[in-house]
Amino acid sequence: MEKKRHYKYKFIDLFAGIGGTRIAFEASGAECVFSSEWDKFCQLTYEKNFGERPSGDIRDIDASQIPNFDILTAGFSCQPFSIAGVSKERSLGRKHGFEDEKQGNLFFEIARIIKEKNPKAFLLENVKNLKSHDKGKTFEIISKILNDLGYDLNIKVIDARGYVPQHRERIFIVGFRKDLYPQNVFNFPDKLNNESRFRDILDDTVDHKYTLSDKLWAYLQEYKAKHQKKGNGFGFGLLDPDKDNITRTLSARYHKDGSEILIKQKGGSNPRRLTPRECARLMGYRDNFKITVSDTQAYRQFGNSLVVPLVTEIAENMIDFMDEYYMQKELSTVTIPHITINQKVFVSDKPSDGKPVYNS
Repeated sequence: MEKKRHYKYKFIDLFAGIGGTRIAFEASGAECVFSSEWDKFCQLTYEKNFGERPSGDIRDIDASQIPNFDILTAGFSCQPFSIAGVSKERSLGRKHGFEDEKQGNLFFEIARIIKEKNPKAFLLENVKNLKSHDKGKTFEIISKILNDLGYDLNIKVIDARGYVPQHRERIFIVGFRKDLYPQNVFNFPDKLNNESRFRDILDDTVDHKYTLSDKLWAYLQEYKAKHQKKGNGFGFGLLDPDKDNITRTLSARYHKDGSEILIKQKGGSNPRRLTPRECARLMGYRDNFKITVSDTQAYRQFGNSLVVPLVTEIAENMIDFMDEYYMQKELSTVTIPHITINQKVFVSDKPSDGKPVYNS
């Protein structure tokens, strides 16, 4: 249910993906006035659920094309900064972080729009490793740029396991304009206990196509055994649906083999992977969210998404904070209209006829 606000805040949805951030902010009473997403399959999912197709690559969009807004939201590309992504790129001798010319410099597009549009606030989301990437230099650059643009920053790494049965750590950066919000006392949500259970997201009946083939299951077992001998934890994650469990992090590569989250099956069957709908639930999407792309694309989309109920709480806290300032400003500028009263003044307390006498 949409929360009533004293002011209708407007936001833009950059690097929109499939619209998880939009769901969160609209649930908090804000209005989306612009969205941008370059992936054509994400655009399809977004359009099916919100009735409009996002604009394309943010690098091709002039800030003058964007309507005025109060809050900028962006979950800019994670891969150049993720632990897995950095390890892979290093092993292949490829660039990562800001040196990744395709995705690593997209933060500067966000900074460009913030500079030109000067919004009241913003919410940025990325992988936990952003803070430690390149020995902290990457995050130092990001923080300095945002501070120089006139914003106080609130930064926190939050594990979504307090909202969904999944271990998923992400860094959130909330910024407020220093000139509008001088007292920076914003609080992130800190929910630790999750009421939803892993088995609650699972369907009772699942198509056999989600069961691993004998060949793939044998390969995953061999791979895990090999790495166990080396003393590391690489390998599949197998969960019992009859128990309460917290899953590993759902990733965009889940479509390849589903190895990070496999589910035991009865009757001697091989484990199965999650269905796209189960992945949606694991990310906090309700069942009325439309999935109209292939399984491969759906796995990528949910693996790249954010946890909707967590972001909803952040959005609510942001708008509560801004709304409080809005009300204080409104009260401080209220002028009480001058009322002229035609007072009649007593001349004598004790008139001769017993009735009070007035001057008019």
